[in-house]
Amino acid sequence: MTMVTFLLWILLLVFCWPLALLALVLYPIVWLLLLPFRILGIAVEGVFELLRAIIFLPARLLGGGPARSRA
Repeated sequence: MTMVTFLLWILLLVFCWPLALLALVLYPIVWLLLLPFRILGIAVEGVFELLRAIIFLPARLLGGGPARSRA
């Protein structure tokens, strides 16, 4: 995916270099602005995994757990 992005940027550089340079300058700024949302997403995912583990704890203690294939 990174190589495709780079090739698309090179193509943009050839056809419209001011827009390519603007994208090159704005990319780190946009990445920094979106970083708190990524951190929030990781935290929310952790909370959901914790709730899932708490809800499934009684079943795991009683011998449930992941389904095993019986051959």
